[in-house]
Amino acid sequence: MGILMRILASITTVYMILLFLRIMLTWFNSPFTLGRTTELLSSITDPYLNWFHRFPQLRTELMDFSPVAALAVLALVNNIFLTIAVYGRITLGIILSMLLSSVWSAIAFVLSFFIVILVIRFIAYTLGSNNVHPIWRAIDALSKPMLYRVNRLIFRDRLVTYKTGIFTTVVVLLALRILGAVIISLLSNLLIRLPF
Repeated sequence: MGILMRILASITTVYMILLFLRIMLTWFNSPFTLGRTTELLSSITDPYLNWFHRFPQLRTELMDFSPVAALAVLALVNNIFLTIAVYGRITLGIILSMLLSSVWSAIAFVLSFFIVILVIRFIAYTLGSNNVHPIWRAIDALSKPMLYRVNRLIFRDRLVTYKTGIFTTVVVLLALRILGAVIISLLSNLLIRLPF
């Protein structure tokens, strides 16, 4: 049983790597995105990715989070295989712990993504970069909903500068990222200890 679970865990790990490569290729228009290798990669990964893409809840006008969900589910399955391989059994507590960790991983990824792009935007804005450049307009459009929600929560109806809004949002998201990681870690450990 242990050997079989390790083999299945290895297969899912390799498939996760292939999924990541496929996702990366969709981000860049390069001469290497065409050809037999890419077609083979697409035929292996696209059916799985497309299954998640059909859920409108995972997509917005500017972002498609379905690949994140696809990777999170596969990571959960991979963790189940590894747990059975190590402990020889699986309990409801362990499954709930891994499910919680997988959901948090997806949320943490989104938080980290917004933190990174907002830090980059803050630096560029501070240095007086060209605000009409397409890349900054894209980042502004992407981050605007997050900035609006955080600033409305913190400042209510008070008017603040764009720079202050970005800085505040980064601090809030960073605090959520750190605090969330601590809470999820504690909850996961409690779930693992459940006797059933």
